[in-house]
Amino acid sequence: MELSQLHEYLPVVMLGVLAVLFSFGMLVLSVALGKKGKRSPIKDTAYECGMLPVGDGSTRLSVKFYLVAMLFILFDVEIVFLYPWAVIYKDMLKQNANMIFGSMISFMAILLVGYIYAVKKGAFDWKS
Repeated sequence: MELSQLHEYLPVVMLGVLAVLFSFGMLVLSVALGKKGKRSPIKDTAYECGMLPVGDGSTRLSVKFYLVAMLFILFDVEIVFLYPWAVIYKDMLKQNANMIFGSMISFMAILLVGYIYAVKKGAFDWKS
């Protein structure tokens, strides 16, 4: 590369150096000018809706919760695919209506089979 081409990168390098200097400068200034002194323990606790946090921060959830969450994502993503399908194939329905309708019915049938399987396995039963 010629020297003139390297001069075009100079503003980018200057901006990068300025960003790094500004970041570290703000950190140094906040430490240097920040409040020093004794803080009460209540000030250092996590704020949780005005109440004192009691108990463990990460409680264990049932496997059913994760199963329902994954099923929701699965069916939600599949339903989201229906909207573009309807928009894209709107014009094609005039020519190949039976083929397009058949493909969507088979898609919905596969979703229905998956839903029935989840219901039969008790995936949506919260009490067990």
